[in-house]
Amino acid sequence: MKWSVMLATALLAIMPALAAAHTARATLDASGTRAAFTALARVTCFDDGSGVPAALQVRVRDNSPPLAGLLVNVQVLRGTQALSGSDTTSGDASYSEPLLLNGGSGVYTVLLNKTAAGARNFDFEWHCLTASGDHTGTDIIVDQFK
Repeated sequence: MKWSVMLATALLAIMPALAAAHTARATLDASGTRAAFTALARVTCFDDGSGVPAALQVRVRDNSPPLAGLLVNVQVLRGTQALSGSDTTSGDASYSEPLLLNGGSGVYTVLLNKTAAGARNFDFEWHCLTASGDHTGTDIIVDQFK
């Protein structure tokens, strides 16, 4: 609960700067002791006047030094659809390949996790997009960070 409150507070504090960027930085398992550490969030895509949402695009960047067998993963789900990806090269300043889930308007579930014990500092980026690729209404709620 403590970490979810801290991440949610951090996200809310920087939300004005995220109007188009929707990027947040956090550390999965700062103590480095839990292999099963998982972040869970709900992203809502809605028409904010920019157009009807067609999809949610997400990607992740592991900013930590490389460790063999330790990767940061992202999964996105909506209804009966799901996609997953990983930042396969930690600390290289590059994001994972973007995942684009065409689920329309509504709530998407996003999970971020890691493959082994060890702290992972990461950036997460999310965008709700119209069918033409324009940014539209995007909200996020962090439900779990433990």
